[in-house]
Amino acid sequence: MEYVRAFYKTGVYIAELVERQESMQRALVKVLAVLKHPTQGDLHNPKMIEVPLFHQRKALAQFEKTWVPLSSLKSYEGEVPEYKSSLLQAVVELQKSLEEDDSDWAKASLEKLNECKSEYGF
Repeated sequence: MEYVRAFYKTGVYIAELVERQESMQRALVKVLAVLKHPTQGDLHNPKMIEVPLFHQRKALAQFEKTWVPLSSLKSYEGEVPEYKSSLLQAVVELQKSLEEDDSDWAKASLEKLNECKSEYGF
């Protein structure tokens, strides 16, 4: 079993490498833990709130499988934390950085993150 650090959209995960497709430059990974919670809002217009839809972006679920570009993978050697505690830690870190930012984007992001927290049961 090979563990990797996988970047997906704006989140970072510890995952199990399930399948590698060199010809398509992608890999299928199974999420085991969250290292960085996804950024809220529009991925194509970062840090802007005047967009058609300011997205709520939840972390990938435990054991969720997703395709990621091979270029987004890095080897992972450490201990794999428990999913729920890693998710909580990632949420707390993002929340802290948003609370230190006084911008309208940070306030809107915090509102969306609080919706995520509620759905996660925190």
